[in-house]
Amino acid sequence: MRLPVPPLLVISDRRQARRPLEELAEAAFAGGCRWFSLREKDLPPAERRALLGALVVLGHRWGAIVTVHNDIDAAAMADAGGVHLPSGGSPAAARLRLPGALIGASAHSAEEASALLSAGADYVTVSPVFLTVSKPGYGPALGTDGLARIVERVAGPVIALGGVTAANAASCRAAGAQGVAVMGEVMRAADPRAAVEAILREIRSG
Repeated sequence: MRLPVPPLLVISDRRQARRPLEELAEAAFAGGCRWFSLREKDLPPAERRALLGALVVLGHRWGAIVTVHNDIDAAAMADAGGVHLPSGGSPAAARLRLPGALIGASAHSAEEASALLSAGADYVTVSPVFLTVSKPGYGPALGTDGLARIVERVAGPVIALGGVTAANAASCRAAGAQGVAVMGEVMRAADPRAAVEAILREIRSG
């Protein structure tokens, strides 16, 4: 599966969001994002699936791909564009349930990234590249040098995640990442559309 264009993944976190997620997703799409993932793992399953279904419909209107973190059943029921798995997830099992969908997974080292890509993931997120408010204490930041070393060692698309902002998105691309993923930078923004536009400008300029 080809990655969405532009290569910017916006990941939800309603606890940080300054407005309802559907409204925030629409602002992101209006800003040029075409890839949004619902991460709300602690929502009751029925509520999460209803929200995912609404986001998928919204995404279709914008020509955007909407995926969901972890919940393969929800992705199948809502006809989502794909699923993002934890580092211990099985891309092969997800592919059986979601043929033709975008399958991603979280990695924190070159070894994890290589294993997940070899198992059939279309891409991996590698994190944390920078210190991040969204997941404080999640581990030492890799920095762009660490990101570059991982990219060099894996055969497949790497998406930089963790502390990514408009100020450093271009440096992630320069380090070899095929794209970037953001959470708090958009969720906490007073103007999420403008935040997305700023990140995309930096990606394109880089």
